[in-house]
Amino acid sequence: MQIAIETHEMEQGRQGVRHARFAFAAVLLSVVACLLAWGVPAYAITSISIEADSVEADTAKLRKVRAEWKLDGVVQVQADIRPAESADWQAVSLACMQPARPLPDAWQCAEGKLTMPGVNMPFSAQVVQASGKPQYQVNVRLQQASFSSPAGTQAAEKLDARLSLDLQRQAAGWQWQAMLDWTGGELYWQPWYFAKGGHQVSARGYYAGDVLRVENAELKLAGVGNARLQGSWQAGKLQDLDVDAQELELAPLYALLLQPMLTDGALGKLELGGKVGVKLVLQHGEPVSATLMLKDVDLEDKNGRFALYKLNSRIPWSYNEAQVVQLAYAGGHVLKIPLGEASILADLNRYSLTASQLYLPVLDGALSLTDISATRAGGDWHWHLRANLIPISMPALSHALGWPRMEGKVAAAVPMMTYSGGQLTVDGDLLFQMFNGSVAVSNLSMQTPLGATSSLRADLEVQRLDLGDLTRTFSFGAIEGKLDGSVKNLLLSNWQPVSFDADFHNSPGRYRKKISQRAVENISALGGAGAAAAIQRSVLRFFNEFNYSKIGWRCQLSNDVCKMSGVEYTSQGYVIVKGSGIPAITVMGYNHNVGWSDFLSRLKRVTEGNASPVIE
Repeated sequence: MQIAIETHEMEQGRQGVRHARFAFAAVLLSVVACLLAWGVPAYAITSISIEADSVEADTAKLRKVRAEWKLDGVVQVQADIRPAESADWQAVSLACMQPARPLPDAWQCAEGKLTMPGVNMPFSAQVVQASGKPQYQVNVRLQQASFSSPAGTQAAEKLDARLSLDLQRQAAGWQWQAMLDWTGGELYWQPWYFAKGGHQVSARGYYAGDVLRVENAELKLAGVGNARLQGSWQAGKLQDLDVDAQELELAPLYALLLQPMLTDGALGKLELGGKVGVKLVLQHGEPVSATLMLKDVDLEDKNGRFALYKLNSRIPWSYNEAQVVQLAYAGGHVLKIPLGEASILADLNRYSLTASQLYLPVLDGALSLTDISATRAGGDWHWHLRANLIPISMPALSHALGWPRMEGKVAAAVPMMTYSGGQLTVDGDLLFQMFNGSVAVSNLSMQTPLGATSSLRADLEVQRLDLGDLTRTFSFGAIEGKLDGSVKNLLLSNWQPVSFDADFHNSPGRYRKKISQRAVENISALGGAGAAAAIQRSVLRFFNEFNYSKIGWRCQLSNDVCKMSGVEYTSQGYVIVKGSGIPAITVMGYNHNVGWSDFLSRLKRVTEGNASPVIE
């Protein structure tokens, strides 16, 4: 280490010492200051400089260290620094202008600046000692500071903040009181982004060795509300914590703190209103009790998947005692299906929740849930229940879903529904009664049902649907008869078809089998050929409807291509509608492979009633 005292007339000799620690350098600075005060003429000194080849500490290493104090009050420190967890050296510079008239028993930096790669931090600072006692007051102010980490995970722009810290030496440690007032600027600390200031933290506590105790702290979040907490840390680990936050505004709290942690989940895009209260107690690093209270909360998914309105709840939890959960809402919807007013009670015992029965109104029916059991294990929820869907009218359901009006009712009985690791499975069939027939859904399973990447697998069986009701509902042109069919190995991703094997055909038995000219044209528009042209070129154009003996269509969807077939194969293609009697007409298909997106666009044009026949 080298110490230099420079004057107008002479330069003292220099002596080198390497690998000194910070404590030794601080002591040496103090000695030099004393010598100057006692015996060196002040008018003869213009600057004092200290140099060190390297300085080592537990958290960082420094090299090429140079500290200089000038007579005009300017203090400058320059060095290369390498944090303990880094392999790279970075140049750091600290400059400080001391006031012309310093306070007694005080160290002041009226204008300071810390600079290093990614850091530009202007500041002012003051440390005042109370009349020689071990009692100090520290004040620091950041002014338009900015910084950014190399990885971009932390950054700030135009940051203004004030920090005050009072320290008083006790027998074995320090009693402290602090206040941080963030008045302006932007801060990003992954994953949180604070667009402006207005937040405050005040606290008091005790520090000794590796123990930090917060006896009382108050956090004020601008636009959100206040929270009180106390806790203790030992060796950098949280030991005890007590948080009490009442009447927080949920919408800004979600945007500021919660949404950045939920971006990939079902709760990642919500519109919220209402208030929330939270209580949390940790002892010896483990949670022992918590309470979540919601007051008049409106919650709606921006993607339209679900919503609850006027949600009120009190959800207490205790590690040692069973608690009763209370939850009620005035209405809502799931996948656009309206939910009626409901009130829910359940027992919460540590990490398990049970309820004997829940009755949830849905449209003009209800969902009755029984034998409900849920457990939190391995970081995931696992639950099962039995369900009965009390009949819901299909006209109301189809209206809610934006479908064409359908007649009949839908009901279901599910012996067991299980959810584990994001996977929902159903043991039993869902039965839909519609179009004077039935649709049964079996082998139903879903992955992350309300997530952004949800998937569904199922098999469907259709029996004796009334083709007249079906075709009138979808404005397809009239077809009279009955329809059977199946959809095997259905896979939906984010509610869009990925693959399936669909096979539909007229039901066996005696009944009226008629197809209108408009229906024939629309089938031709979907990929059939020849029939529409034959009608226009012959006497068939004078008939409004035709007889058929068979009608059927099969699509095997894979890789966005539908492999099509019909009720029979011919040398030219396949038969979609096979005529019978007089007048009769046969509709053929010739393209076995059709793009699924193209097929859907054709179907949309047909059902909207503005399609012209497409003859290929």
